[in-house]
Amino acid sequence: MVGYFSLALVASLVPACRGDNGIVFEDAFVAVDAPSNLGAGPGGGLLPELRFAVVGDTRPSLPDDTANYPTAVVRQIWTQVAKINPQFGVTTGDYMFATIDHGEQMPQLDLYLGARSAYGGVVYSALGNHECTSDTFSNCGDGNRDGEPANYKAYLSRLVNPIGETRPYFIERFAATDGSWSAKFVFVAANAWDDRQAAWLDAVLQQPTTYTFVVRHEPHEATAARGVAPSVQIIGKHPLTLNLVGHIHTYRHDPDSLELLVGNGGAPLSTAVDFGYTIITRKQDGSLDVSSFNYMTNALIDQFGLEADGSPH
Repeated sequence: MVGYFSLALVASLVPACRGDNGIVFEDAFVAVDAPSNLGAGPGGGLLPELRFAVVGDTRPSLPDDTANYPTAVVRQIWTQVAKINPQFGVTTGDYMFATIDHGEQMPQLDLYLGARSAYGGVVYSALGNHECTSDTFSNCGDGNRDGEPANYKAYLSRLVNPIGETRPYFIERFAATDGSWSAKFVFVAANAWDDRQAAWLDAVLQQPTTYTFVVRHEPHEATAARGVAPSVQIIGKHPLTLNLVGHIHTYRHDPDSLELLVGNGGAPLSTAVDFGYTIITRKQDGSLDVSSFNYMTNALIDQFGLEADGSPH
């Protein structure tokens, strides 16, 4: 059973909270329980630094075309990620392109996971529309219109259950081992949307942390997805550092919406931007460095700085 530490309230007002392994938390925010394990794991964990990879959209071009899965591209991306050795990875959805009744879900996920294994760290994976029925307007889950098709079940069993989660929407909580920061990663499932998820999202976003990252497959303009518009509205009521999205097969930084689109992970590209990945790193002054790289040359695609509240650094 995973243990949790509750971070202290404002350090200057309340005594520090000491866990049973001697780690003292003095984060200046009302805390969320963070798992006590050192390193990323189920539910999050304690980290000496915040540095993570973002990769998105790794499906083949055509439905059920498992023979042409972009295995080589995916493997090359994660090989480059492994050289940088981030604390964990985040993916923005669409790991397959499989019709729900032809049995190609597991073979495609086998190829994906085999290629991803070039990086040995934990990866937290958002639900994409291709993990429902493939239609952007699809909405899966118990009680929803599209129910639980094979794509949805395969996603849960191969990508979600291994990180200790049971639903397509979940939260991962992290804290610094020296108590200097806290972070939450809130994974929204816009293609498994219902009132329960809406209430959950509002509740978890109310929990203050130094950094708040929301991970949702579709960007804000993809309103055909059932959960995009309502989640945008809920997210807009709370502090946000960055919203990590995919769906469109390119790279794009939209500072006005605080969205970072990372969809160039192997799926057929929609712009001249090549395949690649993004590394987000917390610097000593508390700001974030966001650097996106070409998957073959490691040349910079883009780089910018960000404050914890999402403003430019």
